Amino acid sequence: MAIIDKNTEKLRRLDETLDVLTVAGSGSDPDVLRRAGIVGADLLLALTSSDEANVLATMLGRSLGAERAVVRIESEGLQSPAAEAVLRNIGADLFIDPDGETARKVLELIDFPGTDEVNVMAKDKVLVIGATLGEDAPLAGRTLEEIGEEFEPDWAFMVAAIGRGDETFIPRRDHRLEVGDHVRIVAKRSARQLISDLLGLDRTAPKKVMVLGGGRTGELLARSLRRHGIDVRVMERDPVRARLLAENLGDVQVIEGDITDDNLLDEAEVGRCEVVVAMTGEDDANILACLYAKKHGTRETIAVLHRLALLDLLSDAGVDAALSPRTATASAVMRFVRGDVDAVATFLHGQAEVLELTVAQDHPADGSLVADLDFPKEALIAAFVRDGVAEIARGRSRLTAGDRLVVVSMPSCVDEVHRIIG
Repeated sequence: MAIIDKNTEKLRRLDETLDVLTVAGSGSDPDVLRRAGIVGADLLLALTSSDEANVLATMLGRSLGAERAVVRIESEGLQSPAAEAVLRNIGADLFIDPDGETARKVLELIDFPGTDEVNVMAKDKVLVIGATLGEDAPLAGRTLEEIGEEFEPDWAFMVAAIGRGDETFIPRRDHRLEVGDHVRIVAKRSARQLISDLLGLDRTAPKKVMVLGGGRTGELLARSLRRHGIDVRVMERDPVRARLLAENLGDVQVIEGDITDDNLLDEAEVGRCEVVVAMTGEDDANILACLYAKKHGTRETIAVLHRLALLDLLSDAGVDAALSPRTATASAVMRFVRGDVDAVATFLHGQAEVLELTVAQDHPADGSLVADLDFPKEALIAAFVRDGVAEIARGRSRLTAGDRLVVVSMPSCVDEVHRIIG
């Protein structure tokens, strides 16, 4: 693996932490690409903040021998069907927009208060929900066998992974859930109210949301929230950007100022907003603003982080949820790296992955019972969708070609999962 960047200091830090080749320069320079080993490369990732640079790097990389390419695109014009066709002609296999994906992830968290992860899979039929069990959660203190017996015969959900301390594992029937466990639940979309109740979460929909940071992600989020009928306030430090937001967002209240200014936050009535989302490019400011909002009455705080080392500090400090634009990029890229999957969800909490795969025609899995598949212990089939209907997978479930499977797996087992499913 090789990483190209103009910033030599970033490359120096990468050299200290990762076993990769680092090359200083521009990805749109053919000589730099050659030094990085582009000839014969399996995959090129063009992920700079410049659409133009990413497009040029993709053209050059594919012409020099890269087999596939993932390109980051922010411009709405370049995301149109006509532009997409042109980009595919120059060799782009996948387009990603981390800002748009981050805004969507925040919206899902707001729509499911109390959780710290929400992923929608299998064509919107299956939810993958992450949350930490509190003392009031009805699931706490019970074994998976006890929970399963209560909801026989047709389960609407499954506890598919548990994070306990620094360990993440795929649980079995005799595992007992404990207060403080971070659980990852795979559920039918229709079971969202049940999951909220079992996790002890408040399902009151927010009426007021404050977005701290008016960059592109903040603007996309504000637009989405207004479409959902939510009263939105946006705080932005840059006066020029604040004026532009006020013009573009119509009835959204835009406040010019620093999100760490406590007097300004008080004037904006931050404590009366049920949800506060801090999404500037400064992690420290995002965390401090969330803590201040929480102290003054905000029910739910969400911080966007770029330095993942800060993640472990947040839950103890009082920030309810955190996400990173990096996971949006990683999930899209991992779909390519894993190969032959419909989707991949990666997470900030723990190392389990969720894969969406389709059962192959005439493969041994076609027609087999789940119990008869020789699945590794660190992986499980959690759900499947057939003819548009989602079901939680059981040992007695019989798979058939075309089923879309939602599989939870530790990274070391992914290749084996591919072999078994086909």
